[in-house]
Amino acid sequence: MTATDMPAPAGTGDADAVLGELLLSPEGRRDPYPRYHRVRELAPVHESALGFWVLSRYDDCQFVLRDPRFGKGERDRVPRQGLTPEAVAALDYFESRPPSMLFLNPPDHTRLRNLVSKAFTPRTVERLRPHVVRLVDEILDGIDTGPSGAATDVMTSLAFPLPVTVIGEMLGVPTADRAGFQSWVRASTALLELTFTADDLVAATAAGRHMEAYFSDLLADRRRHPGEDLLSALLAVEDGGDTLSEGELISTAILLFGAGFETTTNLIGNGLLALLRHPDQLARLRDDRHLLRSGVEELLRYDSPVQLDGRTSFAGVEIDGHRIPAGAFVVTLLGACNRDPSHFPDPDRLDLGRDDGPPLSFGSGIHYCLGAALARMEGQVVFDRLLERFPRLELAADVVDYRPSLTLRGLVELPVSFGV
Repeated sequence: MTATDMPAPAGTGDADAVLGELLLSPEGRRDPYPRYHRVRELAPVHESALGFWVLSRYDDCQFVLRDPRFGKGERDRVPRQGLTPEAVAALDYFESRPPSMLFLNPPDHTRLRNLVSKAFTPRTVERLRPHVVRLVDEILDGIDTGPSGAATDVMTSLAFPLPVTVIGEMLGVPTADRAGFQSWVRASTALLELTFTADDLVAATAAGRHMEAYFSDLLADRRRHPGEDLLSALLAVEDGGDTLSEGELISTAILLFGAGFETTTNLIGNGLLALLRHPDQLARLRDDRHLLRSGVEELLRYDSPVQLDGRTSFAGVEIDGHRIPAGAFVVTLLGACNRDPSHFPDPDRLDLGRDDGPPLSFGSGIHYCLGAALARMEGQVVFDRLLERFPRLELAADVVDYRPSLTLRGLVELPVSFGV
């Protein structure tokens, strides 16, 4: 469905009705892009009846993500009225834990990020490329290239195993322990949704307890037996006399491990699906591998693994004639920004050679994704090796299902037929 196919909501075309479809309906989550267009057309700077402001234009969102008058709000935004005792207990536990840098502002955010960022610089990541090529080839060696019609689920066979192996090796998480984190991370990231439930809160807190206990034990082991991994380096890190506390170490390890595979898994799945649905672009990339870098940027723009981000205003700020007061929660619709026609001409067209500037898929400003270079590199390697090794790649399903979330957009399964 294109933007012109999307009917206006009943009555006056209320932007809140479109937002309701995005946040609450399976159809809206499955195909958010026509609805993003409608929100932008109806009210690009919108004070929603749902209790937050919504921005859907590229320039507005980039402004909010970069301006120091916006940042991460306090963690007491969850109302307690009507919660079950179990949910209240879960909320108490969640709010008592040291926050990860994802929810911090300067100077605490600056301090933590500086202590871990060296492991994720483009130069450091590039040194990993040959090893990632070997890992991808080892995975692809096991792909079924049997008779026509045989299909492999790329999500379980490649999109998850590769990034969890890469970040697991970097951090020093033992191989046998990595797969178990997928369900814990999925439960925890439910709290990134704008409409999470009390049940989500309870499940996320239980998952958080498991991950905290795991990394507490693993860090204790690394203290006794330091290795060449990032956890050992974090234990020993000192910058101007500054070190990480135990709580900061655990929250940082959880963030790095979960973020290290979750978004890259969805980049691989969403990106490959886009290529399979656009055979002209798949053929173009097969014929000209120099397009890998711009191509991965375009795949990130076209169907971003992260669809929205939030900030709290620390002062009153005016955007396009609208006064956003201090203390307001502002949602930046990254998926909408990436389809903003004022920044990306013909935004619903996939063009692997596009050169219209970076998408906002990894955010912007001080919270720009720490692992962006790693995710890009893994995506480039995956698409390159798939095209190098398989002359035939075909989508083996008419319909694919997305996970029931909007903030993190990813597929449940991606069945693909491979041919040599």
